[in-house]
Amino acid sequence: MMIPFALIGALAIASAPVSAQTHAGYPIQTTPATGGEGTVQQSDTNAYSLPQGNLSMTKRLDFSVGNSFFRNPWVEAPASTDARDGLGPLFNTNSCQGCHIKDGRGHPPGVDEPPVSLFLRLAVPADPVRDAEILRKHGFKPAPVYGSQLQTAALPAAKPEADLVIEWTPVKKTLADGTVVELRKPVYRIENPNYGPLPDDLLVSPRVAPQMIGMGLLEAIPIEKLQALHDPDDADGNGISGKLNQVWDLATEQTRPGRFGWKAAEPDVHQQSMGAFAGDMGLTSTLKPTTDCMPEQNCERFAHGGEPEVSDKVANFVTFYARSLAVPARRNLDSGSVQQGANLFNEIGCAGCHTPRHQTGEVVERPDLSNQTIWPYTDLLLHDMGPALADGRDEFLANGSEWRTPPLWGIGLAQVVNPQAGFLHDGRARTLEEAVLWHGGEATTAAERYRQMSSGDRSALIDFLNSL
Repeated sequence: MMIPFALIGALAIASAPVSAQTHAGYPIQTTPATGGEGTVQQSDTNAYSLPQGNLSMTKRLDFSVGNSFFRNPWVEAPASTDARDGLGPLFNTNSCQGCHIKDGRGHPPGVDEPPVSLFLRLAVPADPVRDAEILRKHGFKPAPVYGSQLQTAALPAAKPEADLVIEWTPVKKTLADGTVVELRKPVYRIENPNYGPLPDDLLVSPRVAPQMIGMGLLEAIPIEKLQALHDPDDADGNGISGKLNQVWDLATEQTRPGRFGWKAAEPDVHQQSMGAFAGDMGLTSTLKPTTDCMPEQNCERFAHGGEPEVSDKVANFVTFYARSLAVPARRNLDSGSVQQGANLFNEIGCAGCHTPRHQTGEVVERPDLSNQTIWPYTDLLLHDMGPALADGRDEFLANGSEWRTPPLWGIGLAQVVNPQAGFLHDGRARTLEEAVLWHGGEATTAAERYRQMSSGDRSALIDFLNSL
């Protein structure tokens, strides 16, 4: 549903002065303006789909154009809609919105449903010497024939790479007060490969589409602020050893810090967006002139939608849109349970990785993103999450058990926006409590403290998360 621009402007809320209130050494948020001055007062199914509340009217028109290319499906070439053709021939979905449902989180497929908003990253083990150049520029070694991503859809005249099947194994977790929580562990199978046998040493990493809000604000956090949090050797002895990934920047052809994606393997919103066009939809761009289609799959026999298929103009509109999605306001800040939960969040150590507050820097031509006090609850660093969540697939400096701390802002609205939304990198957690209980590695102590809590304290912590 399109929201009238006049109404959008009315939804922005003023950013309250930053409170100095802290608890257990971490800041406590006392303002609803989670996304700074661009925060919007929206808490329904469209909560993730509004532009920055402080965006100028001229820029709102750019946002609307970007939204149209993000939302509407791309089609096979040649087509009369030549600005939106060139899909495939191998792909996962035909629109950005197909994965990022209403700009929110995706979910694992249900029974007999295609895996649209969850896919598998692929790789094979690499030799650090022989494959050094591949690792420097890709962060991993793509699988022979099947590339870096399993594409489960194809144009009518092509065959999808394979079928993805997920089976669920129940895992019971008993809390200190005797409460039993049933988690579910996914087991992935690739069936009916259409381009020859899969490698025996194939590595797979499931990824569910994350929510899109606040990406421009996260990009605007000065890198030196993240470097100050970088502590790979746990020099401060707090049991947390977050590190900045170092990834290949396609535009500058050099290595720089990564901050986007489940393993922080993308340096900025534009490269993340063009990577999704190439991998998820089989669409080329100036930045990504090739897709994940491998030579053995003979994709060049299909018509393309221009060179590149995503024009620079369209690419810039989509990137602007992705950078401009606003963060919804916090809710229920005056609730005693929410306030109690905020204190507990800090006390048990969650804020050690989910850093509550950041300040953005100066962004040329984007005053709406500049000098904003924001509350994303992330350090954007990689952390070891333990064997239960490990995928065994390295990506640049991220090893097989490390994941980027996902932002928590807006998380309480995830299942309002998409009732089927799942939590964690593969959507396995159906509730926030399940997500907490899957935490291991550096988060083991925090998860165990949650397990030891009384029922009332656990409810308060979840109330706090739902208020974000």
